[in-house]
Amino acid sequence: MRSTEANAEANRVQLAAGLPDRAAGAYQLVLANIPATPLKVLAPLLWGHVAPGGALVLAGILSRQADELKAAYAPYCALAVSDEEDGWILMTARRP
Repeated sequence: MRSTEANAEANRVQLAAGLPDRAAGAYQLVLANIPATPLKVLAPLLWGHVAPGGALVLAGILSRQADELKAAYAPYCALAVSDEEDGWILMTARRP
């Protein structure tokens, strides 16, 4: 988290960084850049912090893992691949 906070400060971006189990409330943007296995386990927790009209952004995912993540998040939202580069993908969903 220190590098996330330092990067935000260097780019003059205000954010609340932390582990999802320590977060309170809902946010307009929830971003997780971690491997697919913890992203699957954290699906209900991460989605639970997305405010109405907010977005969920998941990164650190290999292209071949897209379907398993879509399945893990299906009870909560419809994840879509928003970008792909060199075998890595970015997945997003928006809460109505």
